[in-house]
Amino acid sequence: MKAQKLRELDEKELNKQDHEMQEQAFRLRFQMSMGQTDGVKKLRELRKDRARTLTILRERQIAASKGKE
Repeated sequence: MKAQKLRELDEKELNKQDHEMQEQAFRLRFQMSMGQTDGVKKLRELRKDRARTLTILRERQIAASKGKE
């Protein structure tokens, strides 16, 4: 998912998206360990998307804390 698209979401939706990605990564890693799938590319893409989501959430936390000061 593109960062611009993620920036349009609110904090609640971003947290929900992060949780879903975390579960999906767990399932994918489990399937890979059982030899059911070869999803290395999907896992890599999922990790990057999750990192983008967490980065945007952190940027918003920092902006909110600077706004309070």
